[in-house]
Amino acid sequence: MTQILQKRPAALTIQAGSLAKQRIEKEGLQAHHVDMIPGAAGGPKGIGLMGLDQAIFAEFLPQAKQRRFLIGSSVGAWRFAGIIAQGEKLGPEKLAELYINLPFKKGMKIADIEKISRDMLHGILGNKADQLVHHPDYHLTIIAAKAEHLFQSDQKLALYSSLLGIIGSNAISRDHLNKFMQRVICQPTDFPQFKIQDDAFKTHYINFNTDNVADWLMASGSIPAVTPAVKNIADAPKGAYRDGGLIDYHIDLPFESKGIVLYPHFTDSITPGWFDKMFKSRRANPQNQARTLLISPSQEYLQSLPLGRLPDRKDFVLKGLSDAERKKLWKQTVAESQRMGDEFLELVEKQNFTEVMQGL
Repeated sequence: MTQILQKRPAALTIQAGSLAKQRIEKEGLQAHHVDMIPGAAGGPKGIGLMGLDQAIFAEFLPQAKQRRFLIGSSVGAWRFAGIIAQGEKLGPEKLAELYINLPFKKGMKIADIEKISRDMLHGILGNKADQLVHHPDYHLTIIAAKAEHLFQSDQKLALYSSLLGIIGSNAISRDHLNKFMQRVICQPTDFPQFKIQDDAFKTHYINFNTDNVADWLMASGSIPAVTPAVKNIADAPKGAYRDGGLIDYHIDLPFESKGIVLYPHFTDSITPGWFDKMFKSRRANPQNQARTLLISPSQEYLQSLPLGRLPDRKDFVLKGLSDAERKKLWKQTVAESQRMGDEFLELVEKQNFTEVMQGL
């Protein structure tokens, strides 16, 4: 009797914008095509991509060394900072290790959360902040939000009043968020700059340096009411700076790419801003994503994970989940992510993207 081997479900979902799809159908996916890589906000979900990040940065992109824009908000920027500072293989491992062992507990004060976040960031960067400024291959672009009016304050009454106003305004139109915050695009000086077309948000273009890049990374991940705004960053306009994901959650920006925007993402959809999560109709602008190749975990892969999903910030305080159990499950999830990396490299080797690629 012949035994029929069951094929393992695909670990990845592959989606392409119109121009990316045309190019890959014609030429395959080549490393020299890739000139931009976005990284979304999303907390510990980012460490669930460790194996995919390592495959892309340590094995695929080195096939064609060239300067590339790495554009991240919040944990997306931290992922890229680790890769630049610690290396393409060690960087993702370091970020995962630090996040897994973060000593976060329910009821902690925001000053305590700020300290452990700063310690984590120091662990990611070590003494290699200069790499983020001068790296020959990677142009780190950090997205943050400059708070306006009452939203600058960390006092509970002012902050929660601002958040209520933001939620109400965003329900009418995402563009109304410009009354509460402005976009900041922060990057090194020495190379061509990442810029976008004007939109509803005033955008500040600021250059970071070795002395202030850690503050910009901290600001990009400073979630209101969880960690305080980062105020009066050196060599920048005075003000209070918060999480870049508030405006640019999944980086739905008009990328001026000449090739392929390779987007390793933790979900199969692109939500413009953090407050848009409650509106299913608010999805990426197809024109913005025309050159994007979105690579994300498949639903079958996610369901196979110990938690049935990627790590989430709520796991730190999830009822019935001890810290020891959380660490164990997160470690298992991170280890499983090698499947995604292996599958991506197999697709590159066989160049059979057209067999699995969907429209974005």
